[in-house]
Amino acid sequence: MELSLDSKVWIYQSDRLFTTAELDRLELLLNDFTKSWTAHNQQLKASYEIKYQRFVILIVDETAATASGCSIDKSVHLMKSIEQEFSVNLFDRFQIAWKDGNDIKIAGRSDFEQLIQNQSINSDTIVFNNLVKSLSDFRTSWEVPIKESWHAKVFL
Repeated sequence: MELSLDSKVWIYQSDRLFTTAELDRLELLLNDFTKSWTAHNQQLKASYEIKYQRFVILIVDETAATASGCSIDKSVHLMKSIEQEFSVNLFDRFQIAWKDGNDIKIAGRSDFEQLIQNQSINSDTIVFNNLVKSLSDFRTSWEVPIKESWHAKVFL
């Protein structure tokens, strides 16, 4: 499915990796949800991605129909049910994710600050900017060096 680069995105970061079996189930849940996701009885042009066994990205192309408050609530309800089913946390915005070689690491704010002070993490470390709002920004500004993200203002 071709989606507009202006499509809205919502990024949910898990506090742990999903297992292979969980990923299979997650694919099924997300596929079913995006195929039936509506706003005011209009089908949303929606898709999803799962990245690095940790990030769930919901995407809505609003050129066909606009995501309403109720439809967004439906997606939040889905994510909450995924949290329950898999015993993960998808809503902890204080967990920061970054790349460490081929691994994705996460830490709380104070631990992340300590890693910067210890120079285990520096301005070139790739972080995940889960605040991006559009598909275009997701493609270009989701995985960026700290110095190019909002993280720089807070931590450097």
